[in-house]
Amino acid sequence: MEFKLDKKDTKSNARSGKITTDHGEILTPIFMPVGTLGSVKGIHQTELEEDTKAQIILGNTYHLYLRPGMETMELAGGLHKFMNWEKPILTDSGGFQVYSLANNRKLSIEGAVFQSHIDGSRHNFTPESVVDIQRTIGADIMMAFDECTPYPCDYDYAKTSLELTHSWLDRGIKYFNNTEAKYGHSQAYFPIVQGSVYKDLRKHSAEVIASYGAEGNAIGGLSVGEPVEDMYEMLEVVNNILPADKPRYLMGVGTPANILEGIALGTDMFDCVMPTRNGRNGMLFTKNGTINIKNVKWKNDFSPIEEDGASFVDQKYSKAYLRHLIASSERLGAQIASLHNLAFYLWLVGEARRKIQTGEFSAWKDIMVKQTMQKI
Repeated sequence: MEFKLDKKDTKSNARSGKITTDHGEILTPIFMPVGTLGSVKGIHQTELEEDTKAQIILGNTYHLYLRPGMETMELAGGLHKFMNWEKPILTDSGGFQVYSLANNRKLSIEGAVFQSHIDGSRHNFTPESVVDIQRTIGADIMMAFDECTPYPCDYDYAKTSLELTHSWLDRGIKYFNNTEAKYGHSQAYFPIVQGSVYKDLRKHSAEVIASYGAEGNAIGGLSVGEPVEDMYEMLEVVNNILPADKPRYLMGVGTPANILEGIALGTDMFDCVMPTRNGRNGMLFTKNGTINIKNVKWKNDFSPIEEDGASFVDQKYSKAYLRHLIASSERLGAQIASLHNLAFYLWLVGEARRKIQTGEFSAWKDIMVKQTMQKI
């Protein structure tokens, strides 16, 4: 994997660049649709590529490990072939899912023992086994196994958790360096910065992660309930330490405003389930704010979903029609809303890139943050 910076904004830390993988190029800043089980919910791969202009998607190590399982994955030749997706794929390490199973898992220096949410069976993730799983999935970008620190948590817990994450990283990166990809394409391995909302812990973690000289670095444990001001403060601390010549990935974030502020703070990569999850529930993100399409005010509004929208569905279907589908629990409604939201998110980061390159980013960002936070 290679990363090349193109341009830096003069009034913020925003930058544009290009990641090159064996499965293609990724122009940054970028938003990555979440395909938990090898599928972005309700969206066909052709629509992802042609209508939303997705350049990279996510797969989920925990979920794919449980279903369909690694035997099937390896026989298929990896996730790219299994789901017929020829562009880059990033996989998380399963750390966040293990975190979400707080009542059904046990952490130790060795790894994490947890119960499957499907059938209650017991499984064990270690820094080494998570590398093996992601080798079998065949992602272009892999994540180190970490503990996602909950919020709120006290300082001592956050410090102990961070030490565990760093210990796992040391083992994981050594194991990664002594193993090879299975399907003939290269794979990158990203460490993850943790430390909750404690500035000194985040600083220390960023310094440790930077010292490994990995091909890229991730920032985890944010957008888990902390005030947004704390998230931005932690991002600023971390991004001032992580190498400028490597991509920075903020995991699981977030709203359009979060992404724009994250870009301004020097972050390059983002993912979140919000566009599809909120779309299925009738919330649309637009250039002028959010729309709750279930509101009765849209019942007889036959205007396009969004004037000059980012997706073909914006002009093809009216607000009234989409409201009817969502209110009737028709699957097509969830599909249209998800397509619209994903296309908007990809438009947003693409427009941010263009504004960085023309020197207009900061002024444009301030306007867009206000607009996208409005309720229409």
